[in-house]
Amino acid sequence: MKALNLPNQITLARLILSVVFFALLSQYSQRRADEQAWLLDASALLYLIAAGTDFFDGYLARKYGLVTALGRVMDPLVDKVLVCGTFILFAGAGFADELGRSVTGVQSWMVIAIVGREMLVTGLRGYNETVGVNFGASIFGKLKMWTQSITAIVVLIVTARAGRSISNATALTVNSIVVWLTVTVTIASAMQYVYQSRHILEDVSDQDDHGSAPKQGVST
Repeated sequence: MKALNLPNQITLARLILSVVFFALLSQYSQRRADEQAWLLDASALLYLIAAGTDFFDGYLARKYGLVTALGRVMDPLVDKVLVCGTFILFAGAGFADELGRSVTGVQSWMVIAIVGREMLVTGLRGYNETVGVNFGASIFGKLKMWTQSITAIVVLIVTARAGRSISNATALTVNSIVVWLTVTVTIASAMQYVYQSRHILEDVSDQDDHGSAPKQGVST
């Protein structure tokens, strides 16, 4: 089977689109919000297209039997790059007001939770697949991805209209609600994957129980 088939080409295009998205969004400064609101609208459109291709490439791969090892690795990797990069920028200086407060509602610890979850699940998936255990995406994982994507788009659209069609206070409230929802779902997803991988601890315990006893006089 051709490795760079149509679904994988779409995934690659999403990666390129993510680079364009980051280049555009990184130019935004909250202190120039009036003249740069269009950057947020354009970024929201790019994110929407990227999220749509995420569904489309997976659908094509499953329907036409085009699932490849490259796609299994590249598709979730591109998703993680897009999500983590977006929330890192949301917590950055570009979205801070004159007093240094984030207008997106995203705090540094939230970014750590989101990025940490992705690193944890990537490690668990790699280990499970190495030992031959199926580690497909769960309903929590899919819900997490869609929640993160919807939140990113909402934050972009709402922030672009803050101080104009809606008040700054209302914009911050809306942003905070969707961001907290995303963090909650993300953490719940991480806990579910950890529970799914509980056999790892059981395997380690079995090895300890059946392993040789430590020699006398040697610290363990």
